[in-house]
Amino acid sequence: MKRSLCVLAAVIFLGGILDEAGALINDTTTGSFLLSNSTSTTTTVTVEDHSRDTPSPTTAPIKLFTSTARGKHLDARSSSPDNQEVIDKKKKETDDTKTEDEKTELDCPPLGLESLRVDDSQIQASSYLRTGLGPHRGRLNMQAGIEDGDLYDGAWCADYKDRHQWLEVDALHLTLFTGVILQGRNSIWSWDWVETYKVQLSNDSVNWETCMNGTEEAIFEGNRDLETPVLGLLPVPTVARFIRINPQTWYSKGTICLRAEILGCRVHDSNDIYSSEQEPGSKDALDFRHHNYKEMRTLMKSVAEKCPDITRIYTIGKSYMGLKLYVMEISDNPGKHELGEPEFRYVAGMHGNEALGRELLLNLMQYLCSEYKKGNQRIVRLITETRIHLLPSMNPDGYEVAYEKGSELAGWAEGRYTFEGIDLNHNFPDLNNIMWDAQEIAADASKVSNHYIPIPEYYTKENATVAPETRAVINWMQDIPFVLSANLHGGELVVTYPFDCTRDWAPQENTPTADDAFFRWLASVYASTHLVMANPDRRICHYEDFQLHNNIINGGAWHTVPGSMNDFSYLHTNCFEVTVELSCDKFPHVSELPIEWENNKESLLVYMEQVHRGIKGVVRDKLTKQGIADAIIKVEDHGHDIRSAADGDYWRLLNPGEYKVVVWAEGYIPSRRQCTVGTEPLPSICDFTLSKTPIQRLKEIRAKGGKVPQDLQLQLRALRLRKLRASTKAINRRRESQRLEQEQLQKRRARSSRA
Repeated sequence: MKRSLCVLAAVIFLGGILDEAGALINDTTTGSFLLSNSTSTTTTVTVEDHSRDTPSPTTAPIKLFTSTARGKHLDARSSSPDNQEVIDKKKKETDDTKTEDEKTELDCPPLGLESLRVDDSQIQASSYLRTGLGPHRGRLNMQAGIEDGDLYDGAWCADYKDRHQWLEVDALHLTLFTGVILQGRNSIWSWDWVETYKVQLSNDSVNWETCMNGTEEAIFEGNRDLETPVLGLLPVPTVARFIRINPQTWYSKGTICLRAEILGCRVHDSNDIYSSEQEPGSKDALDFRHHNYKEMRTLMKSVAEKCPDITRIYTIGKSYMGLKLYVMEISDNPGKHELGEPEFRYVAGMHGNEALGRELLLNLMQYLCSEYKKGNQRIVRLITETRIHLLPSMNPDGYEVAYEKGSELAGWAEGRYTFEGIDLNHNFPDLNNIMWDAQEIAADASKVSNHYIPIPEYYTKENATVAPETRAVINWMQDIPFVLSANLHGGELVVTYPFDCTRDWAPQENTPTADDAFFRWLASVYASTHLVMANPDRRICHYEDFQLHNNIINGGAWHTVPGSMNDFSYLHTNCFEVTVELSCDKFPHVSELPIEWENNKESLLVYMEQVHRGIKGVVRDKLTKQGIADAIIKVEDHGHDIRSAADGDYWRLLNPGEYKVVVWAEGYIPSRRQCTVGTEPLPSICDFTLSKTPIQRLKEIRAKGGKVPQDLQLQLRALRLRKLRASTKAINRRRESQRLEQEQLQKRRARSSRA
């Protein structure tokens, strides 16, 4: 008799084993999935283990539990996200009295439509309206451009409005399908979504069977708006290779359009010649999962306990809801700024729903700790020569909102903003326009300050719309002399560099800084070592092909962002900062985290090493040998200066080359020298010793009531004489100019009278 594919023939229980021929040894505790249609034969399969805990796989079968719950979180909360066998064993060891209903359900991960693991060639459709609305665009959270374009639109849309339309996904392997997530079309011009749909499954893409709910065909609830993802769990998880979404009803004023993700666990198939292929992952023994606020604190504490000599946890403030903004410092002398040692920072989670950066920084903490203890010379050198600060969650309130929904159900924007609804990436003072306005009205634009531009008064008022998270980060920037930083985001694959804000509020315009060449280098360093960005065959994320720009772009050339952290960091402090868009998927499923770590690991390390490029040194007082704070370091032909830190040390990031550097400080005579930057990522040492001006020395002596020494008297006398001579020359030049003007005037009058 013909069987339905939506019936699970048996459940695989823990402890069951199969003999060499595949026959069941214990028929009461072990089973197989029966895949059948009118032409297929029965195949014995078992669910594959996707554990990321250790590099060695397990082959024991897994017990499956079915569920018809709606809206449950899709992410497993263990350090091995898909290893249900390990979870069940641990539960059994600790509590043998638990009933089956109390045990953890199996959560199958997404196939990867959103993360692009599913190739365009694996997605087919019954019809499509046009190329830009083809099946390849039917991916969860796919974004369209501002205009509904032909090539890069925001969904798959059928060409016909009938119930025979479908979107098909080929999983390539036998897969235990458990659910479908649906969205409407991403567009600001059109309203299109599917309200109800059926699910069909097949082994060969020829013979299809509709998923049943008992004796009736299952009807799944779809969308009621454009963006909210809606989860539909199959009444019974079912094994097949192909799956179709078959829309039944849709928004009455729209057409059939959808974006989707498919949930499924790959199963072992003895007939699959590719079944032995190793699933991508990571060999690093890290805690690969999504961590909420409490779990993040626990992990950071555990790292600090493992490496107490090189770590320190501190807070820089609190969110609106009172969650602390925790920072992990990693250094060979934590808690102290060491003379000549540069300060580096990574900031993640500015947008709370862009969760990958948060997890990468938590991974990085663990990795640096473990590799330092192993004696990895690259990591030892990095930690001993750099003071590293990692802020994994700048917007913890927003993250908690997204975390509660889960990686697939949070959508594109939920959790992006703070609790107050503030976008932190637009919340810093706009210093760009202050500088540009001053340059336009100045008689000499070169005299306008190009660094350490003060925060405007309006921004400091109590009623200013400034998030507590932003205030905390600004204070942090002012307390520590950061040299280099990166701001980790998600949703694209590109590295952007300042300026982010354009002149005259242009929507898009290349707006370079005075250090454009070095910023391009910084962006290229990360992009060229990122395993996905560096892949020339990769698919674009949404609608922009950043490979045309080598995966880097000026922020203003992409889209203007007034009040960005990058621009503020550059114009108010010494710190150079870029934005890294880490992945097409803002909130990757837990099963994707090991892959994303491998994609970004080398980039995170090599970018930190760039803090040692350029020149560095100490500006000292010639007599006291003490460091001079706030000395201005000016590189000729570079319209951006920096200042020395409290101890007199400074770092100036520069590309290889020869540079004339001038250093001056209030009350001191300027000093000039030639500095050479090599091609190696090692800083060139350029120290400066400044002598106080005679007038400054006189002021200090008089302030102390001391006697003016004879050498200073002679210097002051010579200085006065030089000033007298200079003023005399200026007076003589002015008088000569006036005399010539008078003569010219008399000649004109004479010619006029003769006429």
